[in-house]
Amino acid sequence: MNGLRKSFALLLVLVMGLATFLAGCSGSDKATTKESTKSGGSKDEVVELDFWSFWGSEIRKPIIEKIVDDFNKSQNKIHVKYTFLPFGDIWTKELASVAAGNPPDVIINDINTVQQRADKNQVQSLEEFIKKDPELKKQYFPELWKAVQKDGVPYALPFNTDTRLLFWNKDIFKQAGLDPEQPPKTWDELKEFAQKIDQKNGSRYTRMGFMPRQSINSDIWMFNATGGGYWDYKQNKPVVNDPKAIEALQWVRDYEQQYGDKVINTFKAQFGDNQADPFVSGKLGMIIQSATSYTKLRDYGKGMNFGVAPLPEFKSGNGNTSWGGGFVAEIPKGAKHAEASYEFIKYLTGAKAQEYWAVKNFDNVANIEAAKNAGQSSEMSENDKRVYNAAVENLKQTILTPIPLQAPDMINLINPELDKALLGSKSSKQALNDAQKAVENLVKSSK
Repeated sequence: MNGLRKSFALLLVLVMGLATFLAGCSGSDKATTKESTKSGGSKDEVVELDFWSFWGSEIRKPIIEKIVDDFNKSQNKIHVKYTFLPFGDIWTKELASVAAGNPPDVIINDINTVQQRADKNQVQSLEEFIKKDPELKKQYFPELWKAVQKDGVPYALPFNTDTRLLFWNKDIFKQAGLDPEQPPKTWDELKEFAQKIDQKNGSRYTRMGFMPRQSINSDIWMFNATGGGYWDYKQNKPVVNDPKAIEALQWVRDYEQQYGDKVINTFKAQFGDNQADPFVSGKLGMIIQSATSYTKLRDYGKGMNFGVAPLPEFKSGNGNTSWGGGFVAEIPKGAKHAEASYEFIKYLTGAKAQEYWAVKNFDNVANIEAAKNAGQSSEMSENDKRVYNAAVENLKQTILTPIPLQAPDMINLINPELDKALLGSKSSKQALNDAQKAVENLVKSSK
């Protein structure tokens, strides 16, 4: 999900500009702003809401439809219709509908680009509603609530999130002479443990202890080392070339080069999905992945004896910072029934609906009470509970990286430089210094 969420975040940034231009041309913004503050009819009228999301799989669609149905049955003033749109199309269509003055009433959207949509007047402010619900923000994990605000004003309610954890195969640890109950605490220990797990048949590796970029990218390592992302939100400036980030990127490069590209690529050629996943199939002793990826291990791992823990520290005392993304429930600008829409998104992110979603999907939800209850649910196995509760605890040290308004295309400038460092065409220091300059120039040009 890491790469997937980042990809659509970039897509949203690209299409937002076009939608803003079209909105200016349509002349419909003023007309819909007034309409969007109305509750949507007389006391005897049922308000019809159109709710868009990309949840259309055999597993997730029935779950979200059940939540919608429960909401409809919980009262008699609002009726929600659920509309599924494919993942690649939903946000492009939504922004076009906002520009045309005919948006859906509620949509599920990316958490890291809420501020972008707020800045472009593409999403309804929730300020007037939250004033009547001042305690509502306490329902959500603080990092998620922070991400839905622009200048202190909330523009969405957080729905779900994720976090990265270390998983290890306890039986492989025991075979390698390691304590199966003690995961590596630091990056140095991680490397040391991995080398003990490695197995070769001639020049070919049949088992490896760890691969830094299996399931995550190099940026997670940099965030773990620095305790933050590429942007300092307090000082409002890029910090791409933080000294710890440079050291972390070089660590990933050095780790991989102890084996060489040919060895790693040959080893990776054996991989697939489900049973052929390298960790699930026992070809990899340790992996860092999202907590929700555990379902693959549960369903295909044949009862693997595994452990789960926070990410190892860059150095002892540095902290176990992890990274997450997520989705929000929001009201597009120009929605005709904003008050009714708010009642629905409040239900979507409330404890009852969130707990149901969490248990049925094994997904990290934004509502704190729901997350705690899900981790104790009788519908979860003991392993389910163990991983889920570890994920909930890990959210306390999981950062989000909202795209800064001053540098919407920042990631497209940074990633090519990371590739150059990892391929060896630039030093890690030079690559991140160049990325820093590129982002600084982007900020200057956007003023």
